[in-house]
Amino acid sequence: MSDIASRGYANPDVLVSTDWVAEHLNDPDIRLIESNEDPLLYPSGHIPGAVQVDWTNDLNDPVRRDYLNREGFEKLASRIGITNDTTVIFYGDKNNWWAAYAYWVFKLFGHKNAKIVDGGRLKWEKEGRELTREVPSYPATSYSAPERDDNQIRAFRDQVLKHVEAGLPLVDVRSPDEYSGKLTHMPNYPQEGALRAGHIPGAKSVPWAKAVNAEDGTFKTAEELRALYEGEQGLKADDNIIAYCRIGERSSHSWFVLTNLLGYKNVRNYDGSWTEWGNSVGVPIEKSV
Repeated sequence: MSDIASRGYANPDVLVSTDWVAEHLNDPDIRLIESNEDPLLYPSGHIPGAVQVDWTNDLNDPVRRDYLNREGFEKLASRIGITNDTTVIFYGDKNNWWAAYAYWVFKLFGHKNAKIVDGGRLKWEKEGRELTREVPSYPATSYSAPERDDNQIRAFRDQVLKHVEAGLPLVDVRSPDEYSGKLTHMPNYPQEGALRAGHIPGAKSVPWAKAVNAEDGTFKTAEELRALYEGEQGLKADDNIIAYCRIGERSSHSWFVLTNLLGYKNVRNYDGSWTEWGNSVGVPIEKSV
């Protein structure tokens, strides 16, 4: 599978190469899922056979700030034609940023067979591979999901407060200017309503995109990733870690890297992230500007 197996990952099977995808376009046991920051990319052209999962409309509760419930997930799975046994293959724009977010949400519902295309949409396009505007239609399925499990890979604000009080490690995957407190939002993005800037006390700054190669969006080797997280930041594989960003999307990418590629056993994603923490009354904040 390309050079993925040679990169030293704890679980290389969570990644597939673009060559592998091209060879399995007609495989009835897999479903390609495109999930982008820009939802207009999919209708402009996508990998043949891929369905779109829109992170705003498909994965979130329409009223309260939370993800869809069990019934909603079952309806989504039925609509895109997957069963509990289907291998779902995620890919998307921005170095798989939102694809990793969709992967993480699927894991909240215990979907076992899930992988990400190494390099995502960027690599597929750079290699000049086929894109189509034809939207596939699959027969509706019967999908049985468990109740969403928020205990293993998700963290909430009060849990983060206890984490801080205990001096346990946190990873802030936002940009350096967000971390320092210079900005309350991502560079070149609109203000999203955070009233205070800075970072959660004690958090290590490891911007999420450092985990990928800029030229093609592929993940760096395990040795390079360990140098980033362990050599530079002193993290250890048995640490109890919480990752966060602004709404949990960038940190789901870092969660994927730590959990699947480096094999860390206890990593949670705080999806409330800075849009919750930066608006909460009385929570501790550090700034470095």
